[in-house]
Amino acid sequence: MGALMIQGTGSNVGKSLLVAGLCRVARLRGIGVAPFKPQNMSNNAAVTPEGGEIGRAQALQARAAGISPSVDMNPVLLKPETDRAAQVVVQGRAMARAAAADYSALKAQLMGAVLDSFARLRAAHELVLVEGAGSPAEVNLRARDIANMGFARAADVPVVLAGDIDRGGVIAQIVGTQAVIDPADAAMIRGFVINRFRGDPALFDAGRAFIAARTGWPDLGMVPWFADAALLPAEDAVDLRRAAGAGGLHIACPMLSRIANFDDLDPLAAEPGVRLTMVPPGRALPGDADMVILPGTKSTRGDLAFLRQQGWDTDLAAHLRRGGRCLGICGGYQMLGRWVHDLDGHDGDPGSTPGLGFLDVETRMAADKRLVRSRGTALGQPIQGYEIHMGRSEGPDCARPFAHVPAPDGATSPDGRVAGTYLHGLFSDDGFRAAWLGQFGVVSALEYGAGIEAVLDRLAAHLEAHLDIDRLFALAR
Repeated sequence: MGALMIQGTGSNVGKSLLVAGLCRVARLRGIGVAPFKPQNMSNNAAVTPEGGEIGRAQALQARAAGISPSVDMNPVLLKPETDRAAQVVVQGRAMARAAAADYSALKAQLMGAVLDSFARLRAAHELVLVEGAGSPAEVNLRARDIANMGFARAADVPVVLAGDIDRGGVIAQIVGTQAVIDPADAAMIRGFVINRFRGDPALFDAGRAFIAARTGWPDLGMVPWFADAALLPAEDAVDLRRAAGAGGLHIACPMLSRIANFDDLDPLAAEPGVRLTMVPPGRALPGDADMVILPGTKSTRGDLAFLRQQGWDTDLAAHLRRGGRCLGICGGYQMLGRWVHDLDGHDGDPGSTPGLGFLDVETRMAADKRLVRSRGTALGQPIQGYEIHMGRSEGPDCARPFAHVPAPDGATSPDGRVAGTYLHGLFSDDGFRAAWLGQFGVVSALEYGAGIEAVLDRLAAHLEAHLDIDRLFALAR
């Protein structure tokens, strides 16, 4: 069949979800399909079987397609470390740290990696569904673009443009995109989709007709709001829900400035017996929390400073004095120790930062990043997850590991109320999650993975009902 690209009129208009849904549609139709995103920006990463990292959205899309994730599905991943700099990951491996102003100069060489990965996917699959990034209307970025029209033109991939009616102004979004982009770029767009509609669809018939008449692009359908999207792993921190569930066990998680791999918490949010509160900056950790989870972060020392600026260190100390418990995951685990050393500046400016001191361990950053899928046991249950970190932690509390995968992982305080682990994805295992929650008297019967599969199937049926799938797939070349 070939390839087709879904671009959007802006960020967060639903491109990732549309590609995931279309991947599942293709799979259910018996089409060998793979997702692809030339360039992604996210600190929510997944580890592939070959030991590389890609954006979490592409891992979900691969799951929807029924295939294993690959570094070729997201050849360029930008992981923000500060407001003006990011780590540049190319085909699964960290290549450089670049300031925003310097990244543009790298794009010429990155396009080669993008086209190389795309060619491999295209040769191995009947259909490749490509996701754009941001918007093609960002004409200030067009000259060296590898994420939207720069890629589409270089790889000769037709484009469908998606607009988000829920945020308002969708007519201007789509018509305005055509008005500002280069005519040769506009010629790559072969149709448009309206996403996230609420209400009576007939009320927007005239709007869709106006867009089609004004742009000359075919109307490929309008997708009503899909509420179950909230049950799928989110990639962007802006999608984090501040609270979920209404159960008896109250878990609080501070929203760090460089929070990473926060989908670790999704299975807990789905538990009926759990109330998960995502605590935004400017708010104290809730005093009635039973458990505080410190999540992963792209900048451990930077977020230690951020945590202290928010007063969350004081809140956590009070929580533990009241008899509460705390779990740190990856960067959160490193924060719980006595020191975080980065003398060579592998993860920021060189130096050492005192940790929170609730675990008797010290972390030393290293140049090599550990990227591995892990299997083992914890709480007497089989467990699987992945590691994605630069530091190594050692100290007396490591004598009481959190898990064995098969080597000992993590640490636990002598009283058992503070623990840390490098394992991401651990709560996706139903048996382990049930055992962990059982410590708090919560009975779990949730089948999390089966639930994700069911949502993807419902999403596929939703798109089949509201898009002209035959016409859309026919555009691929």
